[in-house]
Amino acid sequence: MGDVAARVGVSRQLVSLVMRDAAGPSDETRRRVRAAAEELGYRPHTAAQLLRRSRSRRIGVLFDMDQPHNVELVEGLYACAQDVGYGITLSADVPCREERQAIEELLGLRSEALILTGPSSGASPELEKAAEQVPVVQVSRSAPVPGADLVRTAEAPGMSRAIGYLADLGHRDIVHVDGGAALEAEERRRGYRDAMRRHGLAAHARELPGAFTEESGARAARELLAGGPLPTAVVTANDRCARGLLDVFVRAGVRVPDDVSVIGYDDSRLAHLSFLDLTSVRQDPAQLAELAVQAVIERLDEGRARAKEFVITPTLTVRGTSGPARAGE
Repeated sequence: MGDVAARVGVSRQLVSLVMRDAAGPSDETRRRVRAAAEELGYRPHTAAQLLRRSRSRRIGVLFDMDQPHNVELVEGLYACAQDVGYGITLSADVPCREERQAIEELLGLRSEALILTGPSSGASPELEKAAEQVPVVQVSRSAPVPGADLVRTAEAPGMSRAIGYLADLGHRDIVHVDGGAALEAEERRRGYRDAMRRHGLAAHARELPGAFTEESGARAARELLAGGPLPTAVVTANDRCARGLLDVFVRAGVRVPDDVSVIGYDDSRLAHLSFLDLTSVRQDPAQLAELAVQAVIERLDEGRARAKEFVITPTLTVRGTSGPARAGE
């Protein structure tokens, strides 16, 4: 606060009034103080202030509303935080505002640590600055942030498990609909390539561009239907992509799994729906949540200073969309 006051040439008390939105300062003074605070990276309720005041015992969580498995992750975070005497403050990552605004909101609400879920647009200066102020834990995010902990699933082994399962069932023509440029999609793609090569199927490997959306799965299905004989199996970037693919296949009269086996990734609640009954690589949201809260506690209550990575190994949940390769293939 003193640095902000010195930059603007006003008293600390006046800076405090501006930061608390209290009456008194003029509009011009407020503008100058806030500009200086932004320049210097000052925010009210930073970690240093929390030490001087009574602790909030709140963990700020930024979550991506687009991915179904994040719902289970957030539920797990609530339960794990409650077990150790902390509360959760949520802020959604939505198109109408920048990630920076959501993070500032969580810090302004006296979050003692931040847990960030879902894909990331990159390690922004604002996020790096936040990691200097409070502990930051990233869960399954693609852009590493200096000083932040990372909790993630081993993506390549998960995809490898799916390919191995299909190869054991006699599948050779196994297509992968990928997830685009995100780091987790890249690792799943690498797992697919390595597993196809390991099982002697490199000549049969085929990748279609996609994304973590139903639309990309539907587009891939239409491309496969228009391109001649269907593969015996398709492994998609995530469950949403698999749902879009299945919808087009079913409407076109493709029998799943008799004609084509389909495997998703995440094992979200979507995969459990009876009309999908989707075989899927499982990321364990309860374990991810437990490790994320554990990382926060190690930082806040146990004094750990160095960044740490927590990695869990995925499993494969077999349901009704996968089976042996069709006869003659």
